Amino acid sequence: MVALSNEMGGSPVTIQAVRAARGTYEELARQLTGIGAVKRDLARHLPPDCPPGAAAVLTVLDRHGEMRLGRLAELMAVDISVTSRHVTYVADHGWIDRETDPCDARCRILRLTPAGVALLADLSARYTGALERALADWPAEDIDVLNTLLARLRSSF
Repeated sequence: MVALSNEMGGSPVTIQAVRAARGTYEELARQLTGIGAVKRDLARHLPPDCPPGAAAVLTVLDRHGEMRLGRLAELMAVDISVTSRHVTYVADHGWIDRETDPCDARCRILRLTPAGVALLADLSARYTGALERALADWPAEDIDVLNTLLARLRSSF
């Protein structure tokens, strides 16, 4: 057995332990890739006129309140040009307002409209229903653990 020095002063780390840890992270990467499939399946429950990008804009505005386009792009973790296209789409559908920023007339403040709030309620019901059906045979404790671990993962980035 080959041991590597541990700079933390603890027990030596074996190559087998390093490989095992790498395998664990490789499996996590595979599982996270699978989450993309879950998200795509959930997106199938969206109304036809509300693509996932539009739903994301509405969700972020609901969660964080009114904001400028740059902040929205930052929170969505997408390029500002992509965010701008989503914002144009939701504004054209009447789900958000774009008002001049009183502090800087070159900028717009984005905020939900009553129609956007109503659509969000519908989206939430659709997503919740889809999750309830998919996880109907899961114990409530497992769902609680999943929620806790996903929140912890998200906060690590």
